[in-house]
Amino acid sequence: MSAVRHWLEAIGLAQYADAFEANDIDTDLLTQIDDQVLKDIGVSSAGHRLRLRNAIAKLAPTSITEGISEVPASPPPSQAERRQLTVMFCDLVGSTALSVRFDPEELREEIRGYQNAVSGVVARYDGFVAKYMGDGVLAYFGYPQAHEDDAERAVRAGLEIEAAVRSLETRGTERLAVRIGIATGLVVVGDLVGEGSAQEQAVVGETPNLAARLQALAEPGQIVLAGATRRLIGDLFRLHDLGRQTVKGFTEPVEAFVVEGVAVAESRFEAARRRVTDLVGRVEESALLLDRLREAWAGIGQIVLLSGEAGIGKSRLAAQLAAEVANELHMRLRYQCSPYHRDSVLHPFVVALGRAARIAPEDPAKTQLEKLEAILAPARIAETAPLFASLLSIPTGDRYTPLALSAAQQRRLTLAAWLDRLEALARQKPVLMLFEDVHWADATSLEVLDLMVERVRALPVLLLITFRPEYEAPWAGLSHVTSIALDRLAPAEVETLAEHVAGRPLPPEVTAQIVAKTDGVPLFVEELTRAVLEGGLLVAGPRGWRLDGPLPPFAIPATLQDSLAARLDRLAPVKEIAQIGAAIGREFSYPLLRAVAGRDEPALRAALAQLEEAELLFRSGAPPDAHYTFKHALVQDTAYETLLRSRRQILHRQIADALRRDFAAVAAAEPELVAHHLTQAGLDEPAIEWCGKAGDQALRRSAFKEAAAHLGKAIRLADKLAATWRARWKTSRNGSRPITVFGSGI
Repeated sequence: MSAVRHWLEAIGLAQYADAFEANDIDTDLLTQIDDQVLKDIGVSSAGHRLRLRNAIAKLAPTSITEGISEVPASPPPSQAERRQLTVMFCDLVGSTALSVRFDPEELREEIRGYQNAVSGVVARYDGFVAKYMGDGVLAYFGYPQAHEDDAERAVRAGLEIEAAVRSLETRGTERLAVRIGIATGLVVVGDLVGEGSAQEQAVVGETPNLAARLQALAEPGQIVLAGATRRLIGDLFRLHDLGRQTVKGFTEPVEAFVVEGVAVAESRFEAARRRVTDLVGRVEESALLLDRLREAWAGIGQIVLLSGEAGIGKSRLAAQLAAEVANELHMRLRYQCSPYHRDSVLHPFVVALGRAARIAPEDPAKTQLEKLEAILAPARIAETAPLFASLLSIPTGDRYTPLALSAAQQRRLTLAAWLDRLEALARQKPVLMLFEDVHWADATSLEVLDLMVERVRALPVLLLITFRPEYEAPWAGLSHVTSIALDRLAPAEVETLAEHVAGRPLPPEVTAQIVAKTDGVPLFVEELTRAVLEGGLLVAGPRGWRLDGPLPPFAIPATLQDSLAARLDRLAPVKEIAQIGAAIGREFSYPLLRAVAGRDEPALRAALAQLEEAELLFRSGAPPDAHYTFKHALVQDTAYETLLRSRRQILHRQIADALRRDFAAVAAAEPELVAHHLTQAGLDEPAIEWCGKAGDQALRRSAFKEAAAHLGKAIRLADKLAATWRARWKTSRNGSRPITVFGSGI
């Protein structure tokens, strides 16, 4: 591992290591880096540039190398995990022909330019370049940091990479082009393989192979997606279905889709959710929203701040309000913030303006300008058209006098023009303005929003602003501002929503699992219900769905895996504590966790405090007598399922040992708990004993169904153990090797 790479990992910005190395930035050059250099190598985030500059400033000039070059001689222990990953395989077209045409040194520069372009875009979308393979680049989205939209990030990055490589200046006459394949699926990732500069984070599973095969299907300049990736991105992109394709190494034909571009959609909610279910619950919130809208449209402008966690139903409630007044005379304005454009000035306004004018990227500049002029007020078009054209990067030619303004003057006039436009529209008809996901807004858009909040007081405008709880809205408390915080649905409402998604009644045991797993989050309810319907567990009956066999534990839907993993990855330093807790169960005690985790008291309490603060855990009582509960069952499942199976078995064995050794009273009262952990640890023989204890205890309490269940598990484990012994006996007889059963040689 290079010194610079180690330093970047230490400050939490390892995603830029490849860009630093590709541009030959060594330890002796760090103090010479300025903001422009960081932009040039692909550090597009202003926040990340500030963090890098601050970290560089803390390095003493005489000890930079000493401070960051102490790389461990051997790699750290395996941090491998099971997780859903979106893999991109990018290949440069015609590299063999380039190698014939160019001198090796010239070819080196061409390849380096291509690699820099790819790595810069991947880093901008928080992806991870895992490996350079000559003219190929392997990148991961969802590791080491997961995001709720990793599949979307990968596709957006692919589109930008294709455009960036196509625009590269080369020594030849033809333009460079790439082929890109993208696939999503379950992998094991994180093992360090190789030595020195050849060391890489390996990924195991069929997903990278599928991405490589899809790349081979692509034409120059094309991006081809797997079916799983396509299902995760909804209608965010324009796609062409290639049908099922036969590819090497896969026994069945695979789905393949060509990405043609970004789809035009007013909101992320509408694009990502192809099926919108009926609104369930939210009666009081809906009534309050409608009340504020009537008040606003009567001439007393109103602001509503609608907050809630991801998936709680903010956009769905906003869509319901819009639907309720769809047939009334009004103007609806919609501004959608984007996680990819936090540093793009006035991004939601620019996108909304382009959409309102129906401007297409392929339109000639003259046509774009004419479309813009068509939606502007004629009386002030000479003033506003040049300002808005500049925002949309539309050249005005000689139609308007060039703007002879300083940047500050142009900015001030542009903001004023936006406010005047809103007021002019409101004078014509009432306005419903939706400003969604303000937690992702750029600074200038927030400034416009500040001004709008004040301006709408005397206008027939309802401004509905949605955001997640981590954002602190500065407008709360104003006289014309109403705050609504959405809570989780009640169990009865979850049952109703699940039935709406299913289209007919569900079996009670299925509904019970959905209620238990989803914790009242509407998005979780919808996606888990759809996963059950698509999993082949149910068949349609005359009165509803019925089970087609035993009900297995529900798997986490692919549509939720990225967002749930992202919650854990944001707490990487204490993630292991969450995983240990998840192995214990949905609820766990502080003493048992301490016995299994083996951490000192201050470190363990600090880790649990972080998990509490992030609202992954709820606590009752105070350590050492505290008990903890995972806020969402699906978060617990995700924390558990990221563990390798071998690590799970070790944890379950440690938990069972701790229960028997240190918590004898708990073990005696709940022998089924010990049996569960022994079974999951693969220790069948002692598990049989504890299943028997659980069965005996249930019989003493006349709980006959429970007794039958426990004793049935013991019988199944005994049958499994006997089958293992028979197999070993047969192997021993064939190979003339003794085996040991219960400590005796046979």
